[in-house]
Amino acid sequence: MQTRENLEALITTAIESAIDDASLNLSDVPPVALERPRDLTNGDWACTVAMRAAKQAHTNPRVIAQAIVDHLPKNDQIESVSIAGPGFINITLAPSAFQSIVAEVRTQGNDYGKGTIPDGKRYVNVEYISANPTGPMHVGHGRWAALGDATSRVMRHAGYDVYEEFYINDHGTQMDVFGNSVSIRYQQLLGRDVEMPEQCYAGAYVKDIAQSIIDKDGDKWLASSDHDRMVAFREMAYTYELSEQKRITKEFGTTFDKWFSERTLYAKGPDGTSAVDRSIAAMREKGYIYEKDGATWFRSSAFDDDKDRVLIKANGEYTYFMSDVAYHYDKLERGFDHLIDIWGADHHGYIARCKAMLAAWGRPGALEVMLGQLVNLFRDGKPVRMSKRTGEMVTFEELIDEVGVDSTRWMMLSRSSDQTIDFDIEAAKRKDSSNPVYYVQYAHARICSILRKVADPADGEAVRKGEMTMDDLVAHALPADIDLSLLKDPSEIALMRKMEGFGDLVADAARDRAAFRLTHYAQDLASLFHSSYTNCHVLGDDADLQNARLALCDATRIVLQLSLSLLGISAPTHM
Repeated sequence: MQTRENLEALITTAIESAIDDASLNLSDVPPVALERPRDLTNGDWACTVAMRAAKQAHTNPRVIAQAIVDHLPKNDQIESVSIAGPGFINITLAPSAFQSIVAEVRTQGNDYGKGTIPDGKRYVNVEYISANPTGPMHVGHGRWAALGDATSRVMRHAGYDVYEEFYINDHGTQMDVFGNSVSIRYQQLLGRDVEMPEQCYAGAYVKDIAQSIIDKDGDKWLASSDHDRMVAFREMAYTYELSEQKRITKEFGTTFDKWFSERTLYAKGPDGTSAVDRSIAAMREKGYIYEKDGATWFRSSAFDDDKDRVLIKANGEYTYFMSDVAYHYDKLERGFDHLIDIWGADHHGYIARCKAMLAAWGRPGALEVMLGQLVNLFRDGKPVRMSKRTGEMVTFEELIDEVGVDSTRWMMLSRSSDQTIDFDIEAAKRKDSSNPVYYVQYAHARICSILRKVADPADGEAVRKGEMTMDDLVAHALPADIDLSLLKDPSEIALMRKMEGFGDLVADAARDRAAFRLTHYAQDLASLFHSSYTNCHVLGDDADLQNARLALCDATRIVLQLSLSLLGISAPTHM
């Protein structure tokens, strides 16, 4: 990031100088923005300012480009500058520019690549998973867990103020159905001849919950009315499933700033109003609420929805959409600038109506919806649809129990959210280079092993026991003053060039909500390290060269660890 800013400042200075001596006929300096050429033979950076300024200057872009190049101040980070095509200014960096990255990474540590967003520190609410507390989380929930967590981590590193939230769907008829399902199973287990109704939750987990109630309370609930038993079991089962969701997401390394209960949207506050009341009042004030056939409607068709939506039915019942309206209004009341919801792809039809409600409150564009596509499970290439243990669907918990958190996260984040993932369980469990997460983690552990070889053995043992960090070990093992100009091998330059681009990668991934790019980046970085290690012997007789290469190893370790951390994946020091 710093290299890019320095180069943009140099080009800006060159344009100002060219304007001052009349080499360029421009009234003001156009904004300078660098981009990376796809082909490295075109240099490390490219600038299109000459083409963008051609109309204002009434001059051929190549002439403008030449004037800019002629006025570029001398800089030891630039090896060469060329003009290509219609007026591209291509810049090739000197080795010293990349060598300085090693020092920058080692100085900044986990802050390397941190950025700020152009329009200030926006307060963003990211809401994801939001599974109903009426049963186990499925594999799709696992993808949303990984996606939401990694998106939040990447955005936070890029400079956003991110608040993570789980919306608990604990209001409505589905909760009564859940309570009644447990009640029926409870009675069946105790010998009553009752049938499960057509509308029920029939999974084996419902019987397990009923059995846990029997283990605790025996048959005392048989004396209660069906309604009272349903209500009591609804709350017991709800508490149990919610605690399971919290336990599993914590095990997965996903934590939330808030678990938001849908029920609270209907609760009256000190002023006598609820979020439901306030959200409708805000829409009514804008003229987007009307009554028809005894029901209360939202005029969402005014905002590109295909039809208006009912909020309150003629019988006085609230629709499911009413909760959505109140929930998003509550988020605005809490001061969020931007809302990101991560949903399953089957909810695509809800996007227009939900964006409409934000527009009705005068906040068009404040809601962004990310859709997570399906996850298809395979085992050695063959589809897996049922759990071996229960004969029902494979749950999220079963998947992470078998595969592990790190491999599950990697697989869930390996592709863009709008692409389906084919998740092969056996491939994800492999402990060899065919498994990309193992390959990347092995590169990190290999670097740690190299660094331990030059450290005090006691420090190495302390790291193994978790009593010392690798940062502390390296600080003890390497001198403070290292001659990085010795890093000249092409494989070393390629490795440093990759690290130099980390900050831009994070910024772009945050902007595009594309955390999956970190998986590709980490693989590339690991591959470049292995190549450099093969070509350049780190440990040797030349102490200065050894220290320089150890510093390069250390910088690579830091960026690998940081890349994995932004994905929520561990970076082991031993493997």
